[in-house]
Amino acid sequence: MSVKSDHNLTNTLIKNSTNRAPIAIVECMEDGIMSSEGSMATNPVSRQVSISYPTTMKYKNLGKSGLRISVLTLGTWVTFGSHISEQVAEDIVSVAYENGINLFDTAEVYAGGKSEILLGKILKKKDWKRSSYNVATKLFWGGRGDTDRGLSRKYIIEGLQASLERLQLSYVDIIFINKADPMCPMEEVVRAFTHCINQGMAMYWGTSRWTAMEIMEAYTVARQFNLIPPLAEQTEYHMFQREKVEIHLPELFHKIGVGTMTWSPQAFGMFTGKFDEGVHLLSRGSVKVRNFTMLQDKTCAEEGRSPRHQSKLQELSVLAEKVGCTSTQLTIAWCLKNDNVHSVLIGASTPEQLYDHIHAIQLLPRLTTALLSEIEKILDNKPMRLPLQR
Repeated sequence: MSVKSDHNLTNTLIKNSTNRAPIAIVECMEDGIMSSEGSMATNPVSRQVSISYPTTMKYKNLGKSGLRISVLTLGTWVTFGSHISEQVAEDIVSVAYENGINLFDTAEVYAGGKSEILLGKILKKKDWKRSSYNVATKLFWGGRGDTDRGLSRKYIIEGLQASLERLQLSYVDIIFINKADPMCPMEEVVRAFTHCINQGMAMYWGTSRWTAMEIMEAYTVARQFNLIPPLAEQTEYHMFQREKVEIHLPELFHKIGVGTMTWSPQAFGMFTGKFDEGVHLLSRGSVKVRNFTMLQDKTCAEEGRSPRHQSKLQELSVLAEKVGCTSTQLTIAWCLKNDNVHSVLIGASTPEQLYDHIHAIQLLPRLTTALLSEIEKILDNKPMRLPLQR
């Protein structure tokens, strides 16, 4: 079954759906919290749990560790615990698991903790073998007050314990730090996560939206005091945001073994037409945002509406049609084609939409050198390393 024919089937199923929500991929948060505390949908789509056609999932070691994860990770931001019903969420998790996805990503802040609660409830109900899947969550913005957040030893340990209670798990496989904390010494951070791992509360720890310098500092502290260094960095990566993943993180991988997990392959909704619908994917009209200004939201909106970007998006859409896929599938496959990317976070508001995303894997053999060069010509934004100044 071709990607195009699969897509036609998916479109038919999605058109019959009455419950649609923003895609849960992006995670761009600055000084605040995404609470997404809206009520859950009451009209779930017709159940379509066993959407499992021949799609060979691929797996990679995360960083230079022995942890094997699927190249696609199911993200739960925006949708789980807020915009979709529990039944639809369960169906999405089932489709992911049945199609080979073995890593589920959430955070203490998603939907005010409801995302963790829902994911934990689903996993407990499924009663799958614990060794057959991995769970990642993130810390930093869990509390409501200024002191009930950050990366102090107290907050890290108590925050992780609270996440485990919501998830109904004895441990998570990866605990990420969702932002560096300039008010806390790096040694305290690394010691706290080493303690959590030694106590069996987590298997690994990683960073999210850290700079290469901050990651290197954490690694240096870990080696200096015989502690456990971070395993991976979660970061934004798509056709219009490339420098960190293509220039800086590969160096860290080769030097210290830090892996790369990426999010927002659809460039904050640019490839889904969200900018043309009047309500941006991350706007206050679609997600309840508390106490912060999303600078990148504004930047993405401006770029998405610019004639230059609109022209590129149109050319990429034509190219996707030529290849026989959707623009979304093309962007996901393009991210996966980067050898430095170990897993791409994807999300969905329906099982059919998730299946559509998963089938981007089938495009990988079609992304030949010639096709990648054609994409590069359209984008015209390949990051270049600056020459050393003398």
